[in-house]
Amino acid sequence: MYTIKQAAARSGVGAPLIRAWERRYGVVTPARTRSGYRLYDDAGIEVLRTMRSLVDAGWTASEAARAIQAGEVAVDHTAVAPPELRETGPSAAQRRAQLIERFVDAAESSSPVETEAALDEMLGSGSFETVVDDLILPAAVALGDSWAAGRLHVAAEHAASASIARRLAAAFQAGGVPARPSVVVGLPPGARHELGALAFATALRRRGVGVLYLGADVTVDSWVAVVRQIRPKAAVVGVVSAADRDGAAAVIEGLRATAVPIIAVGGSAAGPDFLPGAAIMRLPQPVVEAAAALERTLPRLRR
Repeated sequence: MYTIKQAAARSGVGAPLIRAWERRYGVVTPARTRSGYRLYDDAGIEVLRTMRSLVDAGWTASEAARAIQAGEVAVDHTAVAPPELRETGPSAAQRRAQLIERFVDAAESSSPVETEAALDEMLGSGSFETVVDDLILPAAVALGDSWAAGRLHVAAEHAASASIARRLAAAFQAGGVPARPSVVVGLPPGARHELGALAFATALRRRGVGVLYLGADVTVDSWVAVVRQIRPKAAVVGVVSAADRDGAAAVIEGLRATAVPIIAVGGSAAGPDFLPGAAIMRLPQPVVEAAAALERTLPRLRR
């Protein structure tokens, strides 16, 4: 029998996604210890591997779960083209658009049940790395667009965004708590749109990098204090909008005095026109690519 962490390692499916598939589709039914912790057997691991393989091949999570439970697919994690792709089914881009539209529609209706169900479907459609840039963060942007268009009131936008934040936080926590963080991630003072920074911190932690996530609206003094205290190899400052640039510039100036080896910036407002010529690392836009880029740089510091 395996714990959920061991099941995640053996199946290649992250613990948050295992919970989502279990809760939403009932594809696995783990045993429980007296303390309530999940335990998975070898058969359950094979089911998870099959789900992962089918989803990677283009199936939706709901269709993959239905096919497995109906015995239409052998539980041997062999990828098979999904029925909707064998003929004239919707493209992957269309399916992603439909999932995002479903999520926004649920938010506009102030329906927490449908909002959570839509998030389950998104997370169930692939691993964290395959959905975060194509579904989760675009869904957050779509919420803002709906609010700007007057279709979504601010309370509903906050509620739906909080649902996304909870899922990201759970994925971040499932990545394990490092004994000694090597990277600090956060936002500058006044910046509050943290979903991208939290998603990046999660992707980095899932790559085995020790991350301390500071969150939104962190003062310059706090940035400097924590970096001096834990002495990380890198500090990553999120620059989400033009309004965040002054605060981010102040944080970067403060961090220079700490001698942290790498000061990196990421976000839609962190392009070449932000502090041009500064000795900072500019991370690429996609969260997964940004995490990979920073991870590749860190080993050089140990040489």
